[in-house]
Amino acid sequence: MPTIANVHRYVRLALTACATVPMVAYAQEPSVVQSARLLSGTLSFVGHSTVGDFTGVTTSISAQVTGDLASPRGWVEAPVASLNTRNRLRDRDLRASMEVERYPVMTYTFSGATPDTSAPARRDTTGLLLHGQLTIHGVTRVVYVPVSTSRSGDTIDVAGDFPLDLVDYGIGGLVKAFGLLRMQRQIEVRVDLHFLRVIPDASDSGRGYPDGGRLEVAGTRFRLSVKERNRRGTISRCEPANS
Repeated sequence: MPTIANVHRYVRLALTACATVPMVAYAQEPSVVQSARLLSGTLSFVGHSTVGDFTGVTTSISAQVTGDLASPRGWVEAPVASLNTRNRLRDRDLRASMEVERYPVMTYTFSGATPDTSAPARRDTTGLLLHGQLTIHGVTRVVYVPVSTSRSGDTIDVAGDFPLDLVDYGIGGLVKAFGLLRMQRQIEVRVDLHFLRVIPDASDSGRGYPDGGRLEVAGTRFRLSVKERNRRGTISRCEPANS
């Protein structure tokens, strides 16, 4: 049976824990799970051929991002047939080489990032190296994409570019007219995305301290209550829980 001194000590520990939780929640604010909704975007590439360079562009992009700068997760995809090189015959050849009927979508899925130390240092921009997988023409390969991110209010801009070897994805048809027309296997891909940051309610389970959550100190459980729609998820009440 606990002594009076032990009871007092447990109570002090619990009160200290309850007083500390708001500061912990505040300190973890950069890691709060958030999501971003795509407002607009452009995916483009620059190709090189014997008759000159050309560009393919699409604005038919879907994307979803959650997490923070330390651990972003999400995907970006676009229909291959939406790529436009401003040349009807070249577009037809591109769709034939990419077999759009069989592989209609190209997708990049990422699940983490590291700081890009090679990116120019700018006060309003953060350089990241996304860790992900690129799927094109039915082939999936690991691809690290360097991106720059900037934020203004609740809008986030993401821009990145990377080289791509078409042969790595089993894409043929690079030689036409008995070798007179030849496209190089290396292209440069660029993506520009414009997101709106969406902040979940404080009661959202992604907060790490959800409304009705539990904190246990010295064998005693306490129930945590969170102020509604408080972006920092500050705990407003800490009381003993019955269970």
